[in-house]
Amino acid sequence: MDSKSVSEIQMSVDEAASLTKDSEFGSETFTEFSVFVEKLCPILSELKDNKAMVTPPIRKAVESLETEFQRAKALTKSPNCQSPAKQIEDVTHDLGRSLGLVLFASRDVSIYGKEKIDALRKEMMNSTFNSSSDRESEFLNDVETEEETYEEIKEEIEEDTVILDIDDVVLQLKYGNDEEFKRAVSNLNMLIRDKLITNEWINDEGIVPILLNRLGSSRPNNRLTIIQILRSLASENPENKEKMAEVASLSTLVKSLARDVDEQREAVGLLFSLSDLPAVRRGIGKIRGSIVMLVSILNGDDPIASHDAGKLLNALSSNTQNALHMAEAGYFKPLVQYLKEGSDMSKILMATAISRMELPDQSRACLGQDGAIEPLVKMFNAGKLEAKLSALSALQNLSRLKENIQRLITSGIVVALLQLLFSVTSVLMTLREPASAILARIAESESMLVNQDVAQQMLSLLHLSSPVIQDHLLQALNSITAHPSASKVRRKMNENGAIQLLLSFLTETNSKIKTGALELIYILSKDLPRELTEQLGETHLSIILNIISSSVSESEKAAAVGILSNLPVSDKKTTDILKRANLLPMLVSIMSSTPATSTPTTDWLAESIAGILIRFTVPSDKKLQQLSAEHGVIPMLLKLLSNGSSVAKCRAATSLAQLSQNSLSLRKSRTSRWMCVPPSGDGFCEVHDGYCFVKSTFCLVKAGAVSPLVQILEGHEREADEAVLGALATLLQDEICENGSSYIAKKSGVQAIIKVMELGTVKAQEKALWILERIFRVEGHRVQYGESAQVVLIDLAQTGDPKLKPTIAKLLAQLELLQVQSSYF
Repeated sequence: MDSKSVSEIQMSVDEAASLTKDSEFGSETFTEFSVFVEKLCPILSELKDNKAMVTPPIRKAVESLETEFQRAKALTKSPNCQSPAKQIEDVTHDLGRSLGLVLFASRDVSIYGKEKIDALRKEMMNSTFNSSSDRESEFLNDVETEEETYEEIKEEIEEDTVILDIDDVVLQLKYGNDEEFKRAVSNLNMLIRDKLITNEWINDEGIVPILLNRLGSSRPNNRLTIIQILRSLASENPENKEKMAEVASLSTLVKSLARDVDEQREAVGLLFSLSDLPAVRRGIGKIRGSIVMLVSILNGDDPIASHDAGKLLNALSSNTQNALHMAEAGYFKPLVQYLKEGSDMSKILMATAISRMELPDQSRACLGQDGAIEPLVKMFNAGKLEAKLSALSALQNLSRLKENIQRLITSGIVVALLQLLFSVTSVLMTLREPASAILARIAESESMLVNQDVAQQMLSLLHLSSPVIQDHLLQALNSITAHPSASKVRRKMNENGAIQLLLSFLTETNSKIKTGALELIYILSKDLPRELTEQLGETHLSIILNIISSSVSESEKAAAVGILSNLPVSDKKTTDILKRANLLPMLVSIMSSTPATSTPTTDWLAESIAGILIRFTVPSDKKLQQLSAEHGVIPMLLKLLSNGSSVAKCRAATSLAQLSQNSLSLRKSRTSRWMCVPPSGDGFCEVHDGYCFVKSTFCLVKAGAVSPLVQILEGHEREADEAVLGALATLLQDEICENGSSYIAKKSGVQAIIKVMELGTVKAQEKALWILERIFRVEGHRVQYGESAQVVLIDLAQTGDPKLKPTIAKLLAQLELLQVQSSYF
């Protein structure tokens, strides 16, 4: 700095001092201010005479001092200034702050009276001005300005912090305790911000290594400032980045990713700014947990940190191992990008990784959404053997999620998989197992039904495949044939002798294959009960019965019992075979040992047992009914009514209805001449007007079946309505109609029947109307239930099925709402 500049500043000082003395506001405030201004004169004289003060930092500091003097001049000249005391106080503080900058800048220059300068700086920084005319205005502004003023001061220098010599800054950065280090970092931050130090000095003093060394052991606020300083240094000089690229330094920075939001944000920003160095990209990837934390930040709530984390992850993904670590952390986009555009080896590496990962469904969904399936299918179709195997294994993992199945079908892979399974090329044999596993998954989609030949093709492969492939093919065939809309597929398979082909697997030692074959026979046999008996024959019936009696697999038992439940009930020869094989006690034993907890397999087993019991309770064979009752079938049916699935309830109600049809003819009359000793009153049945017993007359009343039957009607499920109503209808035969209707009413059955009229199927409505017509023959029931029934009846007459209208008309006539001969219907 030349003496002219200093002289100009000194003139500003003198002018400001003169103006303060002559100001029209010549109050105590301006007098105090003029004292501070005058004290600056000798300081500026020293600056003027010191020829060594020619460095840019000193020039900048003195220019800052001049700027504040210009503000002082403007203030003293303003006759209309508002709150002059406050403004003068601000200017005085700023002048003190500028003096501090001069001290910093002249750290290596000998200046006479440095202590005097520092004393004046402190005095000006701590000065207060409070004229009486300004107090009220100042008080009103204090709340608004206090925080802003405090932050401004704190950014450059705190009131209780001394200006450190530059050598002291370095020493306290290296060796200072927490408070000393805090002061040194604050001073260093200000020096860097105001460009009062050079990159050469930063390099010579080893500032970057010092800060990195202190980062790990510093307090949170100091850590935040250190990282901010490091970001600033990294942006200014590439050499500073190189110093931060060591693994030890990066490890320290990575730890900050797991700390509070502000520190995390600064740390990820610094790491991203360093990531243009290959060493940094390699180093971060090697630090344990670094990528996991970055993925977590990417998915976090801080938009700035998330954005920088995404950019950093993108930079790190140039390394394939990093991309794999990201995938393990749940971030799959880089992996998918390699599948799409990477080298052949990179694609194989990524596909192999997918095949080996223990992926939750959410991750499988992400991979599907990010577009992993299409390039994997392309690898399978066009790649060499290693690429095909890795791609298929990856697709097998992804196919475990239902949402990905449609993507596989859309990709056109089904035809290629079938071609592979038919291939006899030895080098491709290793691909057949994952191919069959994928087909098994794809078969769960109804889209597979578009090509009806697929199932037949799979069936033809069964005897040509290994056990693992056979298992997968049977899974696929079961999925395809079980679709509600697969009737054409099932018919075609049956026409081509599918059941005969499958029967050979019933003696298979591999439980999975045996179960799969049994399940497929069960599904196919539902469509052809008449032909089933001929196809099975006594030999295979015996095998199935042996499976029921000896298998430890619940699935095997359920499928075997299911096949028997599909046999035609009218086939007496089959019934005799099953009776001689003691099937009834077997079924009762299975039911009694079945766990109370419901599962799909236990439900299926119970439904199939209930289906077989219909055969053993046909009303045309009272002896067979007697046999069933003696084996405890009726309590088992009641259990199914209460705890079974809708299908099981329906079948149980059907069996109870069949048994109840013979109760009236089997009852013991009160006046029977064969009864020497009258039975006890407990045996008398108020419905059948005679003596009934569960095991001999199969009476619904004595069995306690009416209440659970009514509860089914009161429920939300409608599948069993028709069968339940059929059972209740057996209590309304002509001879016992009045007794039966009264008993049903007593068990709250009338309202339940009205509910079926409102919500049930047409067939159920038809039965409900028939029952209600019989119940309403009793005047008391018409009076009690007529009003609630008529609302439903009128609505049903207007909106219901036309074939119900004659019965509805009869009921409305019973309720005297319509003439019997009305032409309305």
